[in-house]
This record gives sequence, C-alpha cells and structure tokens, in this order.
Amino acid sequence: QVQLVESGGGLVQTGDSLRLSCAISGRISGFSGMGWFRQAPGREREFVASINWSGGFTYYADSVKGRFTISRDILNNMVNLEMNSLKPEDTAVYYCAATSVFRSAARVMSEYEDWGQGTQVTVSS
Repeated sequence: QVQLVESGGGLVQTGDSLRLSCAISGRISGFSGMGWFRQAPGREREFVASINWSGGFTYYADSVKGRFTISRDILNNMVNLEMNSLKPEDTAVYYCAATSVFRSAARVMSEYEDWGQGTQVTVSS
C-alpha cells in the first residue's frame, strides 16, 4: 500500500498559477504510475493528468492540455502538478492517486488503488 499526501492548494485568481505536490510513502516499489483527479461540487471526480513512473510518459485531459504539467521527482518520491492560466472551472478538490499497473494512460479511477485526501483549489473570477 502507498500513502499519499497532497499539498499546495489555495485560493487564486483567474490567470494565476499554482503548483500541487503529492508526497509518496509506503510500498513505493509496488506502483507504476500516478494520476491527478479533481472533483468539483456536485460533479463526478474526473481525470486530470497521469504519468508513467518509469518512463515519465504523461497524459492529460483535453480541458487542461497546454495549461497543466505533471511531473515526477523520483529522488524525493513526489509527483507535481503545475497549473497555469487557471480558470474558475478549474475550481475543485484535487486528488493524487497511485496505480500498480499503468495502462492506456490510466484515465479511469478504478485503475488506481491508493488515494490521497485531496487539496482544495479555488479560482476566483
């Protein structure tokens, strides 16, 4: 099992940038990829971005492509989400998640075994 702790959320204005981090601990050798998901009030949790841990291949939802960047820090066991040009529709609780079997960009929640508690991102207009 992997333990995940998100940080970096906050209140920003439209057009601002924010960097989320996810600290990974526990059975680190057992996972193969990480993802970021988000859930806005009254909506289902949705895929944002994912990264293959060994190769560093990245995948994004169309809504964030070109604005968000996911990256991994293998030395410090962290995954980051750099968010630029933020919009009010990016407001949500952001969750990081770990999967032991990374396949097909890992866009589906059910592919992930471990989840963090989430961090709130609020973008004001």
